[in-house]
Amino acid sequence: MHSRTANGNSRLLFWSHVREFAVPTSMIESATARRAVGDWAGACAAAHVDVDLNLRTVRHTSGQQLATQVRDDLRHLAPDLLRWHFPRIGPIGLLRPGLTVSLARYPQNGGAIHLVARTPPAWADAGQRISIALWARTGTDIHPHPRPDRRFRLDLHRHLWDVRRAGELSERSATVADEDRWAAEAALLLRAEGRPDGVVTVRLGTRRWLMLDLAASGGPTIACGRAEAWPVLPDAATWTLPDLELLRAGLIDADRLHPLVASALVPGHRVGASPTPDVPRDRLVECRGAQHRIRVVDGVLRPLDHDSDEIRREELLVALGGPALPCLRAIDEAHRHPECLVDVSARLDHGDAAGALAAVERLLGPDVLLRGGALRDELETAVRRRVIHGLYRVGLVGLGPAPSTQDRRRRRVNQNSI
Repeated sequence: MHSRTANGNSRLLFWSHVREFAVPTSMIESATARRAVGDWAGACAAAHVDVDLNLRTVRHTSGQQLATQVRDDLRHLAPDLLRWHFPRIGPIGLLRPGLTVSLARYPQNGGAIHLVARTPPAWADAGQRISIALWARTGTDIHPHPRPDRRFRLDLHRHLWDVRRAGELSERSATVADEDRWAAEAALLLRAEGRPDGVVTVRLGTRRWLMLDLAASGGPTIACGRAEAWPVLPDAATWTLPDLELLRAGLIDADRLHPLVASALVPGHRVGASPTPDVPRDRLVECRGAQHRIRVVDGVLRPLDHDSDEIRREELLVALGGPALPCLRAIDEAHRHPECLVDVSARLDHGDAAGALAAVERLLGPDVLLRGGALRDELETAVRRRVIHGLYRVGLVGLGPAPSTQDRRRRRVNQNSI
């Protein structure tokens, strides 16, 4: 969620990529429709959020009051909005792996139970799924980091996931070094921690911290330093909202924002109609001194300017080792290394398998038998990684493969790059 880079343009391009692929419009519309009729579980399913809690069990083990509070929060959870604002890492904006984020805190017998959102470790992050559960200090958990993270917490920032508070986004979106905003957020944090005033730690970047002292005479003061005993101001209180920057730079318009984000940042904005799917168009190919067309016909990519007899002769010639007709070479290349491969890869990376397959079908037709090549490799890799994620979910793969030294170094760089 912390989003500073040495190059501002790189940061904007990063978030532009995230907004294009990470939370597709179809997911937002489906989750919103289910939430609107009270189907919070269906909304979670539509937003690729797994529910790892049972309200009947909560009522039985912790009482009716807690079960009622949790149910009320789940009914107002917008899982697609949570995905929109969830912490991400470079270089392509995947969900920060192995993270437990507190969404709500329920005091219980001198302690607290948390409603949390979690992401799997990096080796099991296929599908970019989030899970929600209840966490208490007691009990066992297969998650590598079950305790809610102090830096990434949203229980004090419900406007990033709770539809009842989404309108607060503009007011509570701080800019870099906005001391007034930081002081207000720090006061909220200290009250939540049961402290009337004091010092909080603010993270500015990798190994860059400062102290914000609200108890200083003459008003809040800032100094360099850090102490583990002091509360940490969450990133959600200090980050510069990327959607505001993208709007100001003209890299995104309000219709491409999440509707709840657009309503908060652009007052009076009305959500436009969903974009219509791309209609397959002819692709032009230079073939034997003329421009020929190839297009999906009856679910198969075909050359339009060659009759069936000519195609059979050319295919036989290729089988005997002869040169392929340019139109046939273009079709083969579309199967192996299509122009849309970058978009397909991005959608697969961000868990949008349906969007990736739709892009392939628009290019090659439905039920296509893919030939060997980069496209087929991408799809097969995505399937294998989803199997690993499924095994992780049921606890059958232990702690996963040990990353190499190079992988660990690259992951540290990526996680600190935004």
